[in-house]
Amino acid sequence: MSDSLRRSSWIRVNFDIYFCAARGFLVRKCACDFDTLGNAFGQPAPPLSLRRLARCRPCHRALLQILALLALWAGLASAQPLPKIELRPVFPVLKAELPVGMVEAPDGSGRFFLLEQDGRILILRKGSDGKEPKVFLDIVDRQPHVNLEEGLLGLAFHPGFATNGLCYIYYCQQNPRRSVVSEFHVSAGNPDLADLKSERNILVVPQPFENHKAGQLAFGPDGYFYVALGDGGRGNDPFNNAQNTASILGKILRIDINSRSTVTDAGVRKTLAYGIPADNPFVGEPDLYEYSVRKEIWAYGFRNPWRFSFDRQTGDLWAGDVGQDTWEEVDLVVKGGNYGWCVKEGSHHFKPGPEGARYIDPVIEYPHDAKLLPQSSFPDHGHGACVIGGFVYRGKKFPSLQGVYLYADYVLGTFWGFRYRDGQLHEHGILLKQPKNIASFAQDLDGELYALAYDGHIYSITVPDNP
Repeated sequence: MSDSLRRSSWIRVNFDIYFCAARGFLVRKCACDFDTLGNAFGQPAPPLSLRRLARCRPCHRALLQILALLALWAGLASAQPLPKIELRPVFPVLKAELPVGMVEAPDGSGRFFLLEQDGRILILRKGSDGKEPKVFLDIVDRQPHVNLEEGLLGLAFHPGFATNGLCYIYYCQQNPRRSVVSEFHVSAGNPDLADLKSERNILVVPQPFENHKAGQLAFGPDGYFYVALGDGGRGNDPFNNAQNTASILGKILRIDINSRSTVTDAGVRKTLAYGIPADNPFVGEPDLYEYSVRKEIWAYGFRNPWRFSFDRQTGDLWAGDVGQDTWEEVDLVVKGGNYGWCVKEGSHHFKPGPEGARYIDPVIEYPHDAKLLPQSSFPDHGHGACVIGGFVYRGKKFPSLQGVYLYADYVLGTFWGFRYRDGQLHEHGILLKQPKNIASFAQDLDGELYALAYDGHIYSITVPDNP
C-alpha cells in the first residue's frame, strides 16, 4: 500500500470513529438539549442551530474538532506523492536528426510534426513505427543551423488549422544574423506538404550574437500568438536586452496573428504583419521613436526561455529559462512580469540594477554545482546545467501524474516534477534519472507527454505499475 493510501485510510478510519463519538455526545442531553436528535420514536430531527451551538461550549468545541479533521482529511487526500516515470520508445524505426520539437496537428488527423534543427519538419502517424516519414517542410538549403543554438526551433499551428491550413515556424538566418517567424499555408493539393511560396514574414528580429535564440511558438488559450526570444547571446547579456523594454530580446511576446496594427517607427507610421492585443501590459506606453516600449511584450527579464507551455486546465504559462554559470529556473509567467535577468540569475544577484526594482523569483530553481544547494530555497532539489521546460500533465492514462509539471536537464538527463496549487509549490522531486540528453518535450491532443532525445529518439512518458 502506498504512503498516500495509508494516510488516507488512517484518516478515514479515525474520522469515522471521531465522528461517531462526537455525534454520540451531541445526541446526549446537554446544555443545547440535543436529546431530540436521538428521538426514540423516529421523528425527524430538528435542524441544527449554529447560534445554539455557539452557546454550548462542549458541542461547539466538538463540531470545530470535526471540521478541523475534515480539513486535514482533504489536505492529505490532495497531497499525493509524485510518481516515478519511465520512458518508452515510440516510432522505434525512426532515427531523426537533432529533434528539437514535436506538435500534433489540431485537425484530428493523428499526425505528429517533428522538427529537425537542420531545417526539416517530418510527419509521423500516431501509433506508427516511424518508418518512411513524410517531409512536410524543408528549408535545409537556407542553412538555419550554422551555430549550436541556431536552427529551425519552433512550430505552431493556427487554432483554425483544420480549415485555414496555416502554420508558423521560427528559424535562424545569417548575413545579417536574424531570427525569422513566418506563416505558411499547407499546399492546396497535398495536406502533407507546406507551400514554401506562401511564406509571409511575421517577425524578423536582428540578432547580435549566435546563441540564446529560444524559439518556442504557441497559441494561448486566449487565441493569441506567443513567441519566446532569448537575450541575443554571449555571456552576461552585454547590451542588457532582457531588461530593456525597447527591445524584444529576452522576452515572451503576445501578438494577434489575425489582425494588423499600425505603429510609429523612427517617426514613420507603418503597418505591422500582426496586431497588438489591447490588453497587453505596455500597450498604453507612448511612442518615442526607436526608444519606445515594444508593445508586443507580455513578460521580460529572460535569458533563454528555451521551452514554454500552457497548462490546458488552468491556462497558466510555464517557462524553463536556461541559466548562465550557476542557476537554472522554472517560471510561472504572468502579464507584465519581470523575471530578473540580467540583474538576477534565478533568485540570486547577478549584476547591478536599479534600486527598488521588483522582480519575480522562479517557482523553482537548481544550481550547476551541488555545493550551492544550501543557498537555494530548494536544497533537496539536486543539480544540473541546462533546464528544459516541459508541460503540466493533463492526460488520462496516468492519474498519479495528474497536475504535475514535468521538466528535465539537458546535460544530466534528470527528470523532475512538481505540483503547484493555490499560488504555492507543493510536492516536488526527482521523477527519473537517465543519461540521455533531453532536448524538448511534446504533448499530444489527449494530454499525454513525450520526451525528445537529441540523439534522434522519441519516448512516451509513462508511469510504471500505474494504479
